[in-house]
Amino acid sequence: MPELVFFSGTMDCGKSTLALQIGHNRSARGLRGVIFTRDDRAGEGKLSSRLGLVTEAVEATEGMDVYGYVVNQLSKGGKVDYVIVDEAQFLAPAQIDQLARVVDDLGLDVFAFGITTDFRTKLFPGSQRLIELADRIETLQVEALCWCGARATHNARTVAGEMVVEGAQVVVGDVNRAVEEIGYEVLCRRHHLRRMTSASARAGALSPDVLPVTSD
Repeated sequence: MPELVFFSGTMDCGKSTLALQIGHNRSARGLRGVIFTRDDRAGEGKLSSRLGLVTEAVEATEGMDVYGYVVNQLSKGGKVDYVIVDEAQFLAPAQIDQLARVVDDLGLDVFAFGITTDFRTKLFPGSQRLIELADRIETLQVEALCWCGARATHNARTVAGEMVVEGAQVVVGDVNRAVEEIGYEVLCRRHHLRRMTSASARAGALSPDVLPVTSD
């Protein structure tokens, strides 16, 4: 039976790598798929992994009918055996409904990859709709690590190395940006709640006033 599968996890846990692997495995068996993405770090119409792998994709722009796109490909005689969607958290809930329709009406597997929550720990609308509709939800087993070594469970947005909790929900960035730029960092819950990034932790460790020192 065809399924809508949501692969979720924090940044830096291998979602895009797995999406590329699924596409490669199926294409090696003669299957052809449509790959959608949205706001990838490599630019428009790209699906990229931090390992350096990149493939062409269809940019799922705001307001795009992704179901209609697949139907159009089929009506023109194109072969579509499956659908992959990376950065699925950025899709609108209506577009997630369209992906479910691809499964139910066209009988195609849809593999969606995305972050569940934003830098404020709030659900992305696209991810929320996937949780509501997906036949199966898979949490990626590759664990991203906080700077402290604990399992990273939250995504933090940083500016000049400091964690911020206000601003637009979607600002494209990466975990490998220079510290002075807007970037992202994965943290464990404890350090996310404390707003303690790797940069602020280093600054604190270097400060002579971190702990009070008294002499007898």
